[in-house]
This record gives sequence, structure tokens and C-alpha cells, in this order.
Amino acid sequence: MAVIEIKDVVKEYIIAKKERGLRGAIKGLLFPVKKKIRGVDGISFSIEPGEIVGYIGPNGAGKSTTIKMLTGILHPTSGSIRICGISPQEDRKAVVKQLGVVFGQRTQLYWDLRLGESFELLRRIYQIDTAMYEENMRVLSEVLRLDEFIDTPVRQLSLGQRMRGDLAAAMLHSPSLLFLDEPTIGLDAEAKHAIRNFIKEMNRIRGVTVILTTHDLDDVEQLCSRLVIVNNGKVVEDGPMESLIHKLTPKRVLFIELQEPCSDLEHPCAEIVKQEGLKIWYQFEKSRISAAELIADLSKKLPIQDLSVKEPDIEDAIREVYKSR
Repeated sequence: MAVIEIKDVVKEYIIAKKERGLRGAIKGLLFPVKKKIRGVDGISFSIEPGEIVGYIGPNGAGKSTTIKMLTGILHPTSGSIRICGISPQEDRKAVVKQLGVVFGQRTQLYWDLRLGESFELLRRIYQIDTAMYEENMRVLSEVLRLDEFIDTPVRQLSLGQRMRGDLAAAMLHSPSLLFLDEPTIGLDAEAKHAIRNFIKEMNRIRGVTVILTTHDLDDVEQLCSRLVIVNNGKVVEDGPMESLIHKLTPKRVLFIELQEPCSDLEHPCAEIVKQEGLKIWYQFEKSRISAAELIADLSKKLPIQDLSVKEPDIEDAIREVYKSR
């Protein structure tokens, strides 16, 4: 059974149109003009146990609205949502027991308490039995190195330490599903590495299913095997990351540097997109000719001194999605 099933989900908002100036404000108060907009417009997808899925899109695409509906904070206007077979709108308490949630710009830790006291308080809120709590704390402390700052008040933690504390808090009750919203925002390289390593370990050791929303494409590239891309409230792409990259960016770039000037630079299956003296950039479609074949053909007539092939990455693919919508 899929951990998450979303079918034809729509979320509509009613907003009041406001005009400028005092007259416009009075008119809006007495005779409001309301407009209906769709934050989410017919989204459908399912996620299997153990997947790490990147749920990405531009600002305003509907990512946060979807996550809030999945956690039961918001109710969809229409459509159905199931978390482990349960509707978060009908039985939110049962669903919350299955979830761990981390928002990069918000914390669930208690500001004036020591980090360890925050964990103790959460243990009582989630009613975690002692044996499970102690085992979870052992594993989390080992992976996240919590012992270094567990006795420090939350307000005195660095951003990276607080994020590690938030991740531990989200996993204390052994959830099967983890929602991460910008978990590495504002962190330095070392802190990002620690967070990514934790996510991989929880997925490997405990089979935790992860949904990651982020604008940090390094997070996506290092963690996710599948991408669900949304734009304007709709799913525009859904599939394995490697497949999407190849689908969305069929062209490659071959860079060569010549030993001496040559006049015959053309190739029937490649386009020269840039030239600077002895440096030349060829663009070609992999479906028409492979990089090896193009290099072999050019080597027969050109004195090549150096060369490299630029393969498309996730940033190129995302750029193509946004450009075409």
C-alpha cells in the first residue's frame, strides 16, 4: 500500500480585491470584490514506502499548500488524500502519529528549555514509552552528534545545531513518514552534510519515507531518487530523477580546444553555439549522435588539444521546466 495517495486534489482560496487609496479602501470595505484562486489545481500522485521524493517548484507553485493538506492543517476543496490509508482531514490525530515534520524557518523546540528538556517534553506529548525513547535517543545522538549540545538552551544553539535538534524531535516517535521543508536553508557546508547524512541514514536504517521540498538543488541531487515538479498548482513532471534530466534536457555540449586554427569546423549532427579563438563549443542531441561518435568524427579532421563533455544536471532540467510553462 502506498504511504501517500493524493487524487485530484484542489485547494481554492477566496481573496478580496483591494484598490489604491482611501477611497479604494472604503469601497473595498463596503462593497468587497472577491476572487477565487486555486493554490492547488487537481494534483494526483502516490508515494511508496521507503522513497525519498523531491517535491519542488517555484515560489507560489503550491508546494507548501500541499504539505499543509497532507498534515491536516488545511482541508482540500475537493479530491482525496490518504496517509497510510487514513484521511488527515477525518482523523488527524492518527495521521500525526505517522508523521515527522521539519520546517526550516520554524522550530518545534522550546526556546527557554535545554534541548534535552525539549525532547523530554515531546516524549510526554507523543506518549512514547521509555524503551522506545531511549533507543531512539541513542540512535539520533549517534547520527546527529546531539551530545555536544544537548544541555544547551535552545535559544543559544547555532542554526545548524537547532536544525539537528529539530530533526531529532521529528523522529522521536518513530514516524514512518518525514516531511522536510527547506531543511538546510541558511546552513554552512558542514551542517548541510550532517543533515543530508541523517536523512540518508534514517531512510536506510528505518525505511523512513521522505518528502523534501527545497530550493537547494544540491539537496535534491544528493538525496532524491524521484522528483515531483509542480508549477501553477499542477504536477508538470513526475518520475525518476535521471529519467527526467534526460527527458527534459536532450542536448549535450562538447567543448574542444584546438592546437591551431582550422577552417572546416562544421559537423552535420552538431551545432557550434560558441567560439572563442581556438575554443569551440558544440551542442548536439544524444539521440542523434553519441559524444564518443562526435569526438571521433571531429578528431579525424581537427587537431584537438583538449576536450570535455558537459552532461545536463538537475538545475538544467528544472530551468527547462520553468521556461516551458
